[in-house]
Amino acid sequence: MNTDSLTHIFLDAFLINNFVLCVFLGMCSFLGLSGKFATAWRMGVSVMFVIIVSDALSYAVNLLLVRFHAEYLRIIMFIVIIAATVQLTEMFIKKVSPALFRELGVYLPLITTNCAVLAVPIFQTARNYNFVQSTVFSVAASGGYCAALVLLSLVRERVLLSDVPSLARGTAMTLILAAILSMAFMGFGGMGAGG
Repeated sequence: MNTDSLTHIFLDAFLINNFVLCVFLGMCSFLGLSGKFATAWRMGVSVMFVIIVSDALSYAVNLLLVRFHAEYLRIIMFIVIIAATVQLTEMFIKKVSPALFRELGVYLPLITTNCAVLAVPIFQTARNYNFVQSTVFSVAASGGYCAALVLLSLVRERVLLSDVPSLARGTAMTLILAAILSMAFMGFGGMGAGG
């Protein structure tokens, strides 16, 4: 069992090793859906829901796999759990808010293949977290993903109101802003030193 404190696990996953801005996982939806705050917020919450639910289920399945010495099935089972969770989320969003469903477009089913979503159960298994630590880790990692997505969307909306040189408009500006946010989050790396 890992003996890291819950505070350390939370700060590490949310700030110090933010999945998007420091570990660079889940970049496709990060760059693709950060144009508007409303879309980014909803996608961030959807990813948070999928990560938290699939991680809890993955923890339970991992215990069964270890019990029956079938650890070689771990990644396959994680993918099946994530795909099922995404499918349920997609059906729910389509029923409750068809407009949001259309707005998220292809990115909603692509949560299944989002490497950040799969990384959470893999990391928590590799770090040998107990259930509480695993839950804190999944909440922090998904919250960090959502925060990064929302931060970039807020900055991108602000830049739309600015006079940006034509050379830096569009994708170039998005990548520049993502790089600046990434450097800002890399500054939190000192918080984990000496612990």
